[in-house]
Amino acid sequence: MSSQQTNVILAQPSLVAFWDFQEGAGEKRIAKGPNAYVLQEGARLVHREEDGIFGPYAARLNFGDWFMTPREMCPELNFHGSRSNLTILAWIKREKNDYQHCQAIAGMWDETDSKRQYALFLNLRIWDSYEQVGGHVSAGGGPTEGYTYCMTSSLGATEVNREEWHVVGFTYNGKEAISYLDGKLDQRETYNPFYYGEELYDGGQNGSDFTVGAVHRSEEIGNFYTGLLGGLAVFNRALTQEEIAILSHR
Repeated sequence: MSSQQTNVILAQPSLVAFWDFQEGAGEKRIAKGPNAYVLQEGARLVHREEDGIFGPYAARLNFGDWFMTPREMCPELNFHGSRSNLTILAWIKREKNDYQHCQAIAGMWDETDSKRQYALFLNLRIWDSYEQVGGHVSAGGGPTEGYTYCMTSSLGATEVNREEWHVVGFTYNGKEAISYLDGKLDQRETYNPFYYGEELYDGGQNGSDFTVGAVHRSEEIGNFYTGLLGGLAVFNRALTQEEIAILSHR
C-alpha cells in the first residue's frame, strides 16, 4: 500500500491511533496520529515479516504472541458511557492452519474479571458463526444473562479466508454494531447490523487494558490471533460505510 493511503488514514479527523507495525522485535510500536500510544510486547518478542501493507514489514503473531497498552496509558481508547462511539480497522493475513477457536484482534475486553467493553474478533463461534468478523460490545461487562458468554456482537456472513490480506473491522454508535470486511458491510440477518442500544461498560480504574492479538479470559491471556498484522487503526466515531471503504482501499 502506498504512503498516500497512510496519509488518508492520518488525515481522518476522528483518528485516535494508527500502528503500521514496521518495527522489529523488541522495539516500541508507537502509534501515528494524535496519540503516540505504545504497544508493548506481551509474553515474548514479536518479530516482523517482509510482507507489509503500510511499508515493507508486518508483525508476525505466532500462537501466544500479543501486544498491550496499560489502561492508564491510553485514555482515548477507553470507550464507555457517553463515549460509546468507535471504529476499529485491522489489516490482517491469517495463517493457513491457524488457531481454530475465537481470535481477538484488538480492544478493551477482560472476560476474567467481567470487565468487557469492546473488541474486534474473528471466529467468535456464537449464534452459528464461524470464521467471520465479530464486533463484540458489552454494557454490563459480564456474560449475557442466561448464557455462559457475552453474546452481544455484530457477526458478518462471510468467511475471512486464510493466506490473503483482508481489512476487518467494526463500528459502534451507541445503538448498533456493524462488522465490515474489506471495506464493505458484511450483512447478515439479525446479527449485522446488530442492534444493541446501550452505552459501553465503564471498567473504572481497574478495568481492561487495551490488548492486541489476545484478551484476558479464563484467568489468563488467550483467544490468540495468529498470522500477520499489517496495520491497526482506532477512531472515536462510528465511521460511515463510505468512509470505511475509502480507508480500506488498497
